[in-house]
Amino acid sequence: MSTVWKKWNKKFVSYFKRYKKSYKIVQELHKIVAKINALEPSIQILSNELLQHKTQEFKERLQAGASLDTLLCEAFAVIREASVRTLGMRHFDAQLLGGIALHKGMIAEMKTGEGKTLASTAPVYLNALMGIGVHIVTVNDYLANRDAVMLRPLYNFLGLSVGCVTSDIPSYEKRQAYGCDITYGTNNEFGFDFLRDNMKTRLEDQVQRGHHFAIVDEVDSILIDEARTPLIISGPAEDSSQLYQTIDRIVSELLPEHYEKDEKQKNISFTEQGWEVVEEKIKEQNITKDTTLFDAQNTMLVHHLNQALKARFMFEKNIDYIVHNGKVIIIDEFTGRMKKGSRYSDGLHQALEAKEGVEIEPENQTLASVTFQNYFLMYTKLAGMTGTAVTEAAEFQETYSLPVVEIPTHRKVLRQDLDDEVFATFPGKIKAVVRLVEECRAKRQPVLVGTSSIEKSEIFSKAFEDEGIPHYVLNARHHEQEAIIIARAGLPGAVTIATNMAGRGTDIQLGGSVSNELALRLKDIEDSESRARIETEVRAEIEVQKQIAIQAGGLYIVGTERHESRRIDNQLRGRSGRQGDPGTSKFFISLEDDLMRVFGSNIEFVKRSFLKDNQDDSIPVTHPWLTRNIEKAQGRVEAQHFERRKQLLKYAQVLNEHRKEVYKTRNNLLRGKALDVFQDIQEALVYTLVSYYTNSKKLPDFWELSNLTNAIKRVFQIDIDFECWIAQEVLSPEILEERILVSIQEAYQRYVETLDEMLVQNMIQTILLQTLDQEWTKHLNVMSHLREGIHLRSYGQKDPLNEYKKEAFTLFKYMILGWQEQSLTQFYNVDPLKLLEQWHSLYDDETEPVEEIESKKIEYDAPLSVAPPSLLEFTNNQEKPYVSPRNAPCPCGSGKRYKQCHGSILS
Repeated sequence: MSTVWKKWNKKFVSYFKRYKKSYKIVQELHKIVAKINALEPSIQILSNELLQHKTQEFKERLQAGASLDTLLCEAFAVIREASVRTLGMRHFDAQLLGGIALHKGMIAEMKTGEGKTLASTAPVYLNALMGIGVHIVTVNDYLANRDAVMLRPLYNFLGLSVGCVTSDIPSYEKRQAYGCDITYGTNNEFGFDFLRDNMKTRLEDQVQRGHHFAIVDEVDSILIDEARTPLIISGPAEDSSQLYQTIDRIVSELLPEHYEKDEKQKNISFTEQGWEVVEEKIKEQNITKDTTLFDAQNTMLVHHLNQALKARFMFEKNIDYIVHNGKVIIIDEFTGRMKKGSRYSDGLHQALEAKEGVEIEPENQTLASVTFQNYFLMYTKLAGMTGTAVTEAAEFQETYSLPVVEIPTHRKVLRQDLDDEVFATFPGKIKAVVRLVEECRAKRQPVLVGTSSIEKSEIFSKAFEDEGIPHYVLNARHHEQEAIIIARAGLPGAVTIATNMAGRGTDIQLGGSVSNELALRLKDIEDSESRARIETEVRAEIEVQKQIAIQAGGLYIVGTERHESRRIDNQLRGRSGRQGDPGTSKFFISLEDDLMRVFGSNIEFVKRSFLKDNQDDSIPVTHPWLTRNIEKAQGRVEAQHFERRKQLLKYAQVLNEHRKEVYKTRNNLLRGKALDVFQDIQEALVYTLVSYYTNSKKLPDFWELSNLTNAIKRVFQIDIDFECWIAQEVLSPEILEERILVSIQEAYQRYVETLDEMLVQNMIQTILLQTLDQEWTKHLNVMSHLREGIHLRSYGQKDPLNEYKKEAFTLFKYMILGWQEQSLTQFYNVDPLKLLEQWHSLYDDETEPVEEIESKKIEYDAPLSVAPPSLLEFTNNQEKPYVSPRNAPCPCGSGKRYKQCHGSILS
């Protein structure tokens, strides 16, 4: 068997197995749909009051011990009938199939126009009965608002509340929205709210209430495409505007031999000659003064040079970003939208601003960050829906444990997907596209021309203008007109150019959109008779237009090049042929396209073999080998992106473990556990200091007692004569630790006696939170720099990931130690008398100094490597000497002391 046959056989077997598994799942789901349909007559005869009462009945049954699965058929039947009565829409069987798949924690692949929005209402209703919140995640604020407004009457009819979280609402409204049974919002806003909640200093200021069940709309766009970019909350750092401008001027003078550009890996680096040129120019500017470029103190300068090189020669205007109103705005490569408010990190955005000559905003430092993978994996149950997921099924299963199920369409898909046409040159391809569009317009067939960037969309727009073809352009420059352009794209003879249709969440309807046209015509009309007459006219007009478009062949999709991912191409194709409508799709490719140029193989061989001298470049080149070459190129890119996301997740998982520990400790502080945490870290730090300056295998004469004395004095502000202690009795490190803790406890008691006890607790919580946040911010930035350079370890025959884990563990360990020392030092170095004077100056004698902290019945989660508070027992009773629980046997039964087992640092 040949190698080629083996590969194709392997692909076929893989596809067959996946199809067979999906088919079996769908067959099982059909059985459940049959049961739901059998209940429909008994639900239809219920009055509105009895139908609405079903929600309370379901909740009572859940409280009595019933499971959601036992309620599924009845709940789905109820939501379908309620939808008919409130929205005038009845769930098709295909939509019920999709809804069941979502409830069971799967990804439902439903083709464009199949009604994913309505399909989601059934699992949302069922899971909302638990009363712990359901999140529906969309790709933009418009879709979140649209779905929440459209479906609110349905959910309200059944007694459920609906909230919507967008970027422009205040915190108190967000808290109300998250408190609803059902909450709509964007992936960005859900993630950012999670980060913001873990930066709040009061529990009541947090807006989210948990992560239980989420349905992700356009799941491939959110969990695959956007997963490479983490969410980051930043704060201002030092302003380096002039430095960015200087470095950009230096880099802009470089020649091609001064850098190496790898378009496949999207990477660029200086050559040896380039570094020499740059270093010479840096010296001329006197930036490094008396040092060389690669001295340790110039590490950040080298980083800025690398970012400036990337900005100047790797990032292209109108493809990766645009300049809009004097600002550099990122373009989402998958949707073609402007990502307002998003900025590249690590100084890259500032380098782009210097390149474009706009105002340079100060560089930021990371205060909090999370990847979409880590965020959505927090949900107890996760599901998703999209029109294209099968091509990424393996990644969904491996990363999120989400199986993909292909839901059969309500009506047969009539769209014709024609073979690709390959052209020798880009101009030749443009001529062929223009010729096809003119043919479609002649027979009044609507056309959607898909492009990969703003630059390409404007090239085709200019070509259409030159030929007198009227058209609309949808890209980041015309984002505000999106709804109108999409609504008109299905009119007979309409020509629309769109940059990336992925994740737009809107359908192109043949003949036009009834809802959009009604919204325009009924805007200022209040008379009910006039409104009814206009609505009838509009529906009749659109039906006539629809029939004209259908007779012409339906929507014609013209792909002007293949995307790096087959899934994005399928999303473009899926805009045609909705709900049984006819349609056609064809991709036009040139050998000069980025995909072919960068990832294709033997392009020059193709040109020599298939192109004749003086051949018309608008005549397509056809050969089976070309089609295979295109598929291979896409496969290479998809595999490369998958590997990048896998690597990102592996590295991000290390930091995620740190994040979970820090956020868990932070929440314990906010839940009234600050005093417990304080006492625990106090014991942990004393243990660390004693272990560092003493040695149980050596006599006390060889211990570093003077250094231990200074350390205890610096942190706890107490003087201890260790020499005197040792002279009185022979001490072991454990006994020394116990006696130090007794002295510290005495100092703490003096604080409590001088100050109000609640004031002390409030002060402890404030200090612990502030210092933890400060150390966490430092840790994030240190980890960022570690991640940037860890790949160099591979030159020493070491695995970068393993090295990263080792370094990260050490850095986190030191972060915790730094937090312990900083917080205890701050507390014990405060003069209690002066603090009391300041406090009394703020409050009258009749006013309570501190509100009593409400006791919360929350099970205690032990914070970072500390003992459970229930074991903590300080006493000054001399008859019963104090024994630290850290020296007691570990409760796990290992036989070790607690501090050497589960109580050790980062155990």
